[in-house]
Amino acid sequence: MKKILFAFAAVLMSVTVASADNDRIISFDQLPSKAQQFVKKYFPNEKVSYVKEESDFMELSYEVVMAQGTKVEFTGKGEWKEVDCRYSTLNEKLVPAEIRDYVNRNFEGTKFVKIEKGYRGYEVKLTNRLELTFDSQFNLVDIDD
Repeated sequence: MKKILFAFAAVLMSVTVASADNDRIISFDQLPSKAQQFVKKYFPNEKVSYVKEESDFMELSYEVVMAQGTKVEFTGKGEWKEVDCRYSTLNEKLVPAEIRDYVNRNFEGTKFVKIEKGYRGYEVKLTNRLELTFDSQFNLVDIDD
């Protein structure tokens, strides 16, 4: 039994190491132009700390980390997937109007600190620490605290 567990752990470690080798630091200019435009438009005054290209089996993605702590994730085509403002708030223009309106009506005075766009909808995190999940028609489907 110990040999099986050891073998499983060795395989798991080799897979982890192999996948970590697929990440590499790149220059901002190597990002897809759509991602570059996004950063310049929504974060014009923030300095880019580093840009990482991540390649998994069949998917390419990018991560841009700003000096102030903001992290933006992009698809291989330069479409944003997630924006996480760890020490500040999001530019509300990034949030669909339907979600902004819902939050302004129901959670007055709160701001957005994170937004994630997925196949099924959006997830946002607010300054009051609530996480709201919306479907693709902008209907609230879950609240997590």
